[in-house]
Amino acid sequence: MGIADRKKNWQDTIVAKNIAKAPERKSEFRTTSGIELERCFTPGFDYPGYADALGFPGEYPFTRGVQPTMYRGRFWTMRQYAGFGTARESNERYKYLLAAGQTGLSVAFDLPTQMGYDSDAAMSQGEVGKVGVAIDSLADMEILFDGIPLDQVSTSMTINSTAAILLAMYIAVAEKQGVSADKISGTIQNDILKEYMARGTYIYPPRESMRIITDIFAFCRDHVPKWNTISISGYHIREAGSSAVQEVAFTLADGIAYVDAAIRAGLDVDEFAPRLAFFFNAHNNLLEEVAKFRAARRMWAKIMKERFKAKDPRSMMLRFHTQTAGCTLTAQQPDNNIMRVTIQALAAVLGGTQSLHTNSRDEALALPTEDSVRIALRTQQVLAYESGAADSVDPLAGSFLVESLTDRIEQAAFAYIEKIDQLGGAVEAISRGFQQKEIQDSAYAYQKAIESGDQVIVGVNKFTIQEPPPADLLKIKDEVELAQKKALTKMKEKRDAAKVQASLSALEVAAKGTDNLMPHILNAVKVYATLGEIADVFREVFGKHRETVVL
Repeated sequence: MGIADRKKNWQDTIVAKNIAKAPERKSEFRTTSGIELERCFTPGFDYPGYADALGFPGEYPFTRGVQPTMYRGRFWTMRQYAGFGTARESNERYKYLLAAGQTGLSVAFDLPTQMGYDSDAAMSQGEVGKVGVAIDSLADMEILFDGIPLDQVSTSMTINSTAAILLAMYIAVAEKQGVSADKISGTIQNDILKEYMARGTYIYPPRESMRIITDIFAFCRDHVPKWNTISISGYHIREAGSSAVQEVAFTLADGIAYVDAAIRAGLDVDEFAPRLAFFFNAHNNLLEEVAKFRAARRMWAKIMKERFKAKDPRSMMLRFHTQTAGCTLTAQQPDNNIMRVTIQALAAVLGGTQSLHTNSRDEALALPTEDSVRIALRTQQVLAYESGAADSVDPLAGSFLVESLTDRIEQAAFAYIEKIDQLGGAVEAISRGFQQKEIQDSAYAYQKAIESGDQVIVGVNKFTIQEPPPADLLKIKDEVELAQKKALTKMKEKRDAAKVQASLSALEVAAKGTDNLMPHILNAVKVYATLGEIADVFREVFGKHRETVVL
């Protein structure tokens, strides 16, 4: 069957079925000159290997997108990663963003919350509310989402070691709003493997952490079917200094490890794989980034079909969130960051992302101000409504450069995955420090290029100016920590201590046994056991992980 016939068949079947459920935004899409844009452009001749390498949007191998109409149906979800200080302050920021046109929430938690410590713990001193919102108990979560209907918004939570606890709190808040668990939608990052290699907010050893993750998979399969149970993250791998190829390779290798673990835990691949999601970085090299996203999508489709024998096409779809590259933002001439973020966001859109966060211009200096956040959100809105980049699916397909880069990134990333397989898989390779060493070497090479001037960073090593110190930055006051501690003390005085102790004892028994941990965590948060108290139960039973040192 030639390309023209394949295209007609695709339009008559996959596209027609999709449009019947979700019509496109407009009846026709045209340029500003009035030239009509096709839904999906293809070669005007029979291109060898087109079906195997590219196919059409919404069909295997999904190189050109996971939906047949992509942004012609609806735009990507526009998220802004936000959270700071107390739950009340963050709630106000969320309402501000929703009023400004944001279409999904993305929650940043402070370091103690990420590491499983309450605000009154000695380890939390000086860090409460600094890099995200402080959440000690269900009481804080209730305030965080006060007045925000959880059956109407999708919420992404960047949380890993304590992901099960925060998900349980979110479910409990929804129930208090009258929203059952099967009605809520969103994502928890829940990707512990990249913490061991690139980010560092791990608590427990890998085997025990993987148990918690697969328990979440199983629980959500039965009770929270609209929830994305993991966001397998290349973002932090890239922020740590990896190349684009390494980002794809190490992320998908982690994905393979999670699928393996879930299957070993007794889950059928097509029961949980459709709810897997990914999280990538958008860096400065526009065309390489577009090719990276396309290559990752095709690779995951092949991995799921050929390696894991998935039958459901949804199991083969790599759906991903993108965040622009924080590591590219500069403290010097911070307004230049607006342009960097625009290029990176455009790469994500041209690469077919499902949701997007755009960083703010002042994030190399402090948490973003409201003005900076609004500019970042408006960047997405201008791309969506004014650029025309969303009016045709996979518009760079067929570019000799982009198709070549897509192929070469795929080949190089698969070579890395083969090496990781030879080492015994992602977990074993991490324990040997393989990925960590590769990332360190890449980061060192990039830094050397900057220092030598081979890699130009505008405003840093070229086109520099004398500029005054930055003003009007958002700073978290020390009073936030004092207020959070007082609120925590008051909550503990009001709760039923006997119920809390009983729930923690039951959780300890479950952790020592084989029960799914999620129902026990949910019971504990509902009686206002704190995040730190729950994490401490696991610390006692599972122990703590010690970092693999790589020299």
